[in-house]
Amino acid sequence: MPKNRILRIHKSDSVAVVLRPINKGQVLDIGNSKIKATEDIGVGHKMAVRDIAKGEDIIKYGASIGHATMPIRMGSLVHTHNLTTNLSGLLDYTYEPQFQTLPESENDNIPTFSGYLRPNGDVGIRNEVWIINTVGCVNKVTERLTHSARQHFKGRKVDGIHFFSHPYGCSQLGDDHKNTQNILAGLVDHPNAGGVLVLGLGCENNNIEEFKKVLKKRGSIDTNRIKFLNTQDVEDEQEVGMEILEDLVSYAEGFFREEIPISKLKIGLKCGGSDAFSGITGNPLLGAFSDALVSQGGTTILTEVPEMFGAETILMNRCVTKEVFEKCVTMINNFKEYFIRHDQVIYENPSPGNKEGGITTLEEKSLGCTQKGGTGQVVDVVGYGEPVTVPGLNLLDGPGNDIVAVTALVASGAHMVLFTTGRGTPLGGPVPTVKVSTNSELAKKKKHWIDFDAGILLEDGEMGSVSREFFQYIIDVASGRILAKNEEQDFREIAIFKDGVTL
Repeated sequence: MPKNRILRIHKSDSVAVVLRPINKGQVLDIGNSKIKATEDIGVGHKMAVRDIAKGEDIIKYGASIGHATMPIRMGSLVHTHNLTTNLSGLLDYTYEPQFQTLPESENDNIPTFSGYLRPNGDVGIRNEVWIINTVGCVNKVTERLTHSARQHFKGRKVDGIHFFSHPYGCSQLGDDHKNTQNILAGLVDHPNAGGVLVLGLGCENNNIEEFKKVLKKRGSIDTNRIKFLNTQDVEDEQEVGMEILEDLVSYAEGFFREEIPISKLKIGLKCGGSDAFSGITGNPLLGAFSDALVSQGGTTILTEVPEMFGAETILMNRCVTKEVFEKCVTMINNFKEYFIRHDQVIYENPSPGNKEGGITTLEEKSLGCTQKGGTGQVVDVVGYGEPVTVPGLNLLDGPGNDIVAVTALVASGAHMVLFTTGRGTPLGGPVPTVKVSTNSELAKKKKHWIDFDAGILLEDGEMGSVSREFFQYIIDVASGRILAKNEEQDFREIAIFKDGVTL
């Protein structure tokens, strides 16, 4: 258990986070002051460290997380019954650059990882064979083919054979259809796959010939690495599929791990099932990792646009140019208009689980969430389903939903997704999905879900040493020396964003 009972994150904060259960009447030390608890307060929740007037902004992380709806006495619980958001409607933004340039590494020995260099210059951290179906109608065909292939090719020199079920690819219109095509194209192009079988039905909107047009816009199609099969065109799709997979497995076996500069890594940043410690342990740890990787020339990708609301100006003012700032403004406002278009409250967040864990308002959640991006400049803003091409910290358009966001990160090129959680989740995407617990209790309880415990930062852990340990851990995962828990359990899913009509 943490030595202290409460933590005041920033010297200007009017609330402290409870680290150990507090009983009514208990006297606590904070700085040079003593505070008497007016009620029982659970772990992760907020306690007022001074009297707060009705209507006054409540400060956490050194910023406002909303305002008091009634007078709050020092020592009282601060939560949904007396705190509400300040956010409403659309906002106007002004570019006021406040970014800092991350120091370049002074070490001449640039870190490397052991990866697979592809003919087009891309790099993979796994050498798998993927089956990507153009339409949901062939999900079960793809599943059956994958299971047969795993048995037949057992012992061959590939890291695995995988498929990813989804319900789309037909009866979609407009942006929904484009989103499906772009996400699937991103998976086909992903360098973690040494070989890809694109499996179609034959009559779908996203039929193979139409899908090839999308792939060609992204670059040339490597016919050694990518094969196609319309199941309606053959008598026995299982037999023909296995023959094609033989070619793909043989091709993938021609790749071997070699030492590659860490600047080639692209890492997705995600949080889900957050608790009050997410913004204190897990997310700052990812932020430190992001800064370290970016300083080495690498790339990190931050998404979950609705969970930027309330902290978006911090990211906007870190945009490297006015052009990138304007792309960020467009991304934020378009997502707010998406809420309005569906007659939904823009700031209807956090989730019930977040609130149970001590998070009250979207500002509070967002101020913790955006810490995953560290302190570096925002170099680009990328559309949903589009590839990330600029080294550095990128913002990716997409929702906060866990599996939709993870899928979007992968489709944009993330070799791995770092996923912080305070409540736990078994979720895994097509790539290693490294679960980082924000508290040690979760890490102990769910050892089969959690890959790394950031909760040690609440104990005796120091950010510098923990972040160095974590950085090496990620290099080991990238190099295949360690498998993520989702890989060990074969938890690999995708979900595609939908916003329109289904015919």
